[in-house]
Amino acid sequence: MNNRKFKYPDTKAYEFVVGRLKDRGVNLADLADIIYHSQIEFEPTLTMDRVNEYLQDALHKRELLNNAMVMLELDRLTEAGAVAEPLSSIIKNDAGVFGVDETLALQIANIYGTIGTTNFGYFDRVKKGIIAKYDTDAGHVNTFIDDLLAAIVAAVSGKIAHKYA
Repeated sequence: MNNRKFKYPDTKAYEFVVGRLKDRGVNLADLADIIYHSQIEFEPTLTMDRVNEYLQDALHKRELLNNAMVMLELDRLTEAGAVAEPLSSIIKNDAGVFGVDETLALQIANIYGTIGTTNFGYFDRVKKGIIAKYDTDAGHVNTFIDDLLAAIVAAVSGKIAHKYA
């Protein structure tokens, strides 16, 4: 059912994502730092203020918010034991053949086109900065968050590429 009277909760969705990232130890400045240092060689006039502006713009896109909320909740629910088997074990073990985490992340990265997609492949592989922390932290379920962070960085980097091309 599509409720035509429903108003999308943009502000609450943004606050949910940013708040949940903060709860998990993600500071947006850490993402901005990765973006800045990966893009400055391509655009020498780029400033950290601009990066933060582009990051905020991307974080307000519904496509990003929708996927981020799902990703963050799946990690949280799995860690809390609220996801049924066999899905719980698949997520807990970040099974290589699962791919749902990358699929949701690619939808975010692709907001800014093919450059976002190729950027995601790079950031998912090299695991720069805070992304690496979640890829190697065995104490929590991080199947989705590491890909989410790589996707956000990739999307904003794609936005910058579009802006300065």
